[in-house]
Amino acid sequence: MNGWIILDKPVGLGSTQAVGAVKRVCREAGLGKVKVGHGGTLDPLASGVLPIALGEATKLCGRMLDASKIYDFTVQFGIETAGLDAEGEVVATSDVRPTLAEVAAVLPRFTGAIEQVPPTYSAIKVGGQRAYDLARKGEVVEMKARAVTVHSLKPLPFRGGVGVGARDVAEGPLAHPAATSQQAGKSRCPSPEGEGLQSITLSAHVSKGTYIRSLARDIAHAVGTVGHVTMLRRTKAGPFDLDHAISLDKLNAFGQGAAQSEVFLPLEAGLVDIPALNLSPEAAGAIRQGRVWTGGSTDDGLYWGRDDEMRPVALIEALAGTLKVVRGFNL
Repeated sequence: MNGWIILDKPVGLGSTQAVGAVKRVCREAGLGKVKVGHGGTLDPLASGVLPIALGEATKLCGRMLDASKIYDFTVQFGIETAGLDAEGEVVATSDVRPTLAEVAAVLPRFTGAIEQVPPTYSAIKVGGQRAYDLARKGEVVEMKARAVTVHSLKPLPFRGGVGVGARDVAEGPLAHPAATSQQAGKSRCPSPEGEGLQSITLSAHVSKGTYIRSLARDIAHAVGTVGHVTMLRRTKAGPFDLDHAISLDKLNAFGQGAAQSEVFLPLEAGLVDIPALNLSPEAAGAIRQGRVWTGGSTDDGLYWGRDDEMRPVALIEALAGTLKVVRGFNL
């Protein structure tokens, strides 16, 4: 088992739990002990694409962690929480509700290379300890701004409760309980053109290290109010999107005898954004041994090399006519 299972992770399941579920299902399917890892943490309160690597594909997890990702997320205006989502106490409220035009006007500020302050409740280490551990102890945590890149940021179309003017936070999976009382007596779902959006759903294509909760907070502040995330769904991670993803039920069916082809992608599916390089038997043999191969005429750059049977051999760096192993695969 050397490849990928792309899970459409449901809300409530942690990434570590998802890895454990894959290990369990592999045992149930009679595959024995399989090395398993994931390609980027997805919080329990978020859903969507979670790449899970098996066998030799785990050697690509680091590369997957560095890959850009796409998220859909809903910002609920009027309440800011300590965790910037449903977790934690309410720390600020506001009666200000921005219009769609006002939100659209500030989005360019958060596109491109930007700096953002991560949430206090995050796994970033401060003085050798996780920030969320310090925050839970009641300590004041000073988070430093960090450079990230937002490749694109745009509102999603209104689709009957999803998108611009989405239904109030009481119906969102990440809804904070305080939102229900705050929304009492207010219109449930204003039109996109109307004044005072209760919430807005956006799509963001972001670099490694970008915190969507911070992005939501900063957008709300920029339009003169406060806000928090009520829905967060990852729709793409590296080369994998929702079209590749399977449900938890389908994963469990694999353990009960469903075909491997219904849940499993080959190792090279995680390499589609890198050009393939066909290797001669001599070159493939040398690279499998970790030796530098000379005499090639390939343009400089990163490749994945494959042998004459189309099996991945290694990630390879081509430079000045030589091929050097970046990461080898034992297939």
